[in-house]
Amino acid sequence: MAMLWKFMRVAKYSKTALSPKVKVRGIPTHSRHSSSKSVPSDFAASTPCSNTVELLGKSYPQDDYSNVTEKILSKVGKNLHNRKHHPLWLIKEQVKEHFYKHYLGRRGTPLFSVYDGLSPVVTVQQNFDSLLIPQNHVSRRKEDNYYLNRDHMLRAHTSAHQWDLIHSGLDAFLAVGDVYRRDTIDNTHYPVFHQMEGVRLFSCHELFSSIKDGEGLQLFEQGHRTAHKQECHTMEAVRLVEFNLKQVLTKLMTHIFGDGLQVRWVDCYFPFTHPSFEMEINFQGEWMEVLGCGVMEQQLVNSAGAQDKIGWAFGLGLERLAMILYDIPDIRLFWSEDERFLKQFIGPHIWQKIKFQPLSRYPPLINDISFWLPSETYSQNDFYDLVRTIGGDLIEKVVLLDEFAHPKTKKVSHCYRIVYRHPERTLTQDEVHRIHRAIEESAVRELGVEGRF
Repeated sequence: MAMLWKFMRVAKYSKTALSPKVKVRGIPTHSRHSSSKSVPSDFAASTPCSNTVELLGKSYPQDDYSNVTEKILSKVGKNLHNRKHHPLWLIKEQVKEHFYKHYLGRRGTPLFSVYDGLSPVVTVQQNFDSLLIPQNHVSRRKEDNYYLNRDHMLRAHTSAHQWDLIHSGLDAFLAVGDVYRRDTIDNTHYPVFHQMEGVRLFSCHELFSSIKDGEGLQLFEQGHRTAHKQECHTMEAVRLVEFNLKQVLTKLMTHIFGDGLQVRWVDCYFPFTHPSFEMEINFQGEWMEVLGCGVMEQQLVNSAGAQDKIGWAFGLGLERLAMILYDIPDIRLFWSEDERFLKQFIGPHIWQKIKFQPLSRYPPLINDISFWLPSETYSQNDFYDLVRTIGGDLIEKVVLLDEFAHPKTKKVSHCYRIVYRHPERTLTQDEVHRIHRAIEESAVRELGVEGRF
């Protein structure tokens, strides 16, 4: 959920997408609805007999939707959110501790259960259909997601597990994991990032028990959908669920960032919550979006077997919170193995105040690339994904500098600026030139552009 709906476009191409030769071996999680051990990152390439991808112990036949690249597959199973003392682990543990401490069940045990080892490979039904996302919704495009085939994909959000966890009988849970999106390239966007999903369901008694004269209030009615409620919900129920949700999240953000934090709510739209909101916080004088949330679509809740309950859901990005809390300037740093980065987050407890101390700031190397676009088959994320595949984490940013349409031929030209910068050492012009040349050649070969190099 949350800011998680800003999907970008990118398409499969013949050679940068995973070739039929690649076989990725790993170990599957043992339980889909339990907090299993992290999936080891045990990858090896070999040549299978069939046109399939083997990932986390399962085999997936490739088809015209298969577009996951080897570079992306190399990230599967890293599970940075479960790596002790990693900044993403610290954020996850802080949120867990807050929920464990402040939300208890009848017997004094934590109300929310936590699932941080669910497989990132999900079905299209889990990722979209179970969440009532329309068939023609923009977020389904293969240009926006990493598909293993038409039926299976790398999850684009942790919301993909909502239906299954509710169907298993859970009323309150947090689901944490790595998610995969084709996206733009800059210091806040990366094709793999980490999310936390939160869900809470209420029975009529649970929601109204603390309300004076609440015995006569109901969760449901036969009404009309408005901007403020679903057709099946009473206004009283929606208002209480909305109040509880905002109170829970405001307390969480205040707990993480400290007293005096300014919070504001912005109305928005998500397919599987209504009404829905984004939370923005004022941090160091700047308003920043940190999560999205809303009242769950009752059709989703009903289909999962909880017809007599109403609930809320939220989603937050762990990288976003960690970058704000620890002042980490570049999202690529989360994947660093440099001890100068990792040691900064080792402390006696998860709440220790840490301010990231920048590593030596190495100079950027800048190269531009221009080409004529093919007639109809090009999208910007095609190019972004190609650049990431070839340049990897040496690419700091890609910016569209200029777009030109020839007055006679009507052909369109794009000029991009590629900023190369290694987060841990100085790059040489020779190695950047080799990478840039490979990007030029691959753009012509894979995307069908006409180079203006």
